[in-house]
Formats: sequence, C-alpha cells, structure tokens
Amino acid sequence: MATIKEIKADLVAVTDANDPYLLELLGDERAGVKALVKRKQKQINDHQVKVADFKQRFALERELWNHGKKWVAGIDEVGRGCLAGPVVTAAVVLDESFDLISVNDSKKLSAEVREELYPQILKEALSVGIGIYSNEEIDQIGILNATKQAMKMAIANLNVVPQHLLVDAVQIPIDIPKSVMFKGDSKSNSIAAASIVAKEYRDHLMHSYNDLYPGYGFDQNVGYGTKQHLLGLESLGVTPIHRRTFEPVPNFLK
Repeated sequence: MATIKEIKADLVAVTDANDPYLLELLGDERAGVKALVKRKQKQINDHQVKVADFKQRFALERELWNHGKKWVAGIDEVGRGCLAGPVVTAAVVLDESFDLISVNDSKKLSAEVREELYPQILKEALSVGIGIYSNEEIDQIGILNATKQAMKMAIANLNVVPQHLLVDAVQIPIDIPKSVMFKGDSKSNSIAAASIVAKEYRDHLMHSYNDLYPGYGFDQNVGYGTKQHLLGLESLGVTPIHRRTFEPVPNFLK
C-alpha cells in the first residue's frame, strides 16, 4: 500500500476529477488520504471554474472573430485619479490561441500575479500598444480628454490596424467600430490583458520616479493621494510630475 507521502506526490499529475487513480483513492479510509483527495478535488473544481470564466470572457472577441474581424483590440487605462504621473493606456490584440487563464481585471489580481502575467501577455499577444499622456498634458486638456488621446495613441502604436475595439468605459473619438462597456476588464480578456499591461507599465514608471523624487512614496502609492503622499507634498512641495490642476496639489504650490 502506497504511503501518504507517495500518494501526495502522485496526485500532482492528476488534473481530471474522473481520473481512475483519484477515483480509486475514494475507497481509502485513511484520514490523511481523504484530506489529500478532498484538496485535489477542490483544486480541480477551482481550475475548471477559472477555465470556464476565462472562456466566457472571450465571448465578445469570439463573436467578432466569427464575423471576420481578425484584429480585435481591447483598450484600458490606468492612473486617471492620481495626483502625480501620467495617465497610461494599453491596446492589446489577442487571438484564440491565447491561454493565460489567470488574466482578469487587474484590480482583482495581486501585484505578484500581475507582475508574472505582464511579460507573458507581451509574449502571447498578437500586438500591444502603449499610450501615455503626461501630467502637463493632463493639466492642459483635462483628464478625460487626455485619456481619450492616450487611448488613440495606444491604438496607433499597435503593429496591426484593429477592425474593432473593445473599450472600458471611454468613448474614444476614432473612426473604428467599437463596443464601449463598463467593467469591461471583467467581460473581455482583451480588455483585461490591456488593464494589466497598462497597470504594470505605469507602476514600473512610478517606481522609477520614486528614485528621482523620494519622500512621496511613489513606489507604494504610484501617485494616488495617500497619507504618505500628502505628507510629502506638505513637507517637500510639488514635483515636476504632479498634476497642478488636481486638488489638493494647488494648495502646496509655492
């Protein structure tokens, strides 16, 4: 009879709830084996749910692909509500071979998972474009217009011309058919991938700014108005990357 340690090692390779080996273990009365079986069944079920959700998030893309729209770009942004730094957008084009099932709304993922997925998305995507509008440009034209222009920039930076856009919440002034939706990063893998790319790109940028402008906590708050950030503004003043039209930044201008 196999030891519990041996069974634990053998179960690593089991991925199907109907695997004969797993079914055979159901008859093992040892408490340790029962615990291993229960844990493996939960792992398999959780994975199946994750796969089903991932497939559902390809429904919008699949419908467009089936109608001959090969180049479908998901568009998202990050940094609209920050007090410092640019707004960053990403456009991502995927195809049916894309298989990173952990891709989801970036806000639902840990920093570690996003960091792991970022290079994988860049590798597996058919095309990725980045758009950036600086804090100065945001102050000049407003955050909504800056976001729209940054999205147009991201689309222009793709190495393909998209036939349809899936956009999270923003009406981009561009002559390409598009579907605009709220919470799009939970409805479309393309938008979800764009949300991760934009988030990671901007986070890396803000971490580098932390070296240039220490004392504001940019490596932690990435420009959002946390207590540490506001204390930095109070004691150190406004940096060149701060948005001077965003409250309460004007209060700290000297």
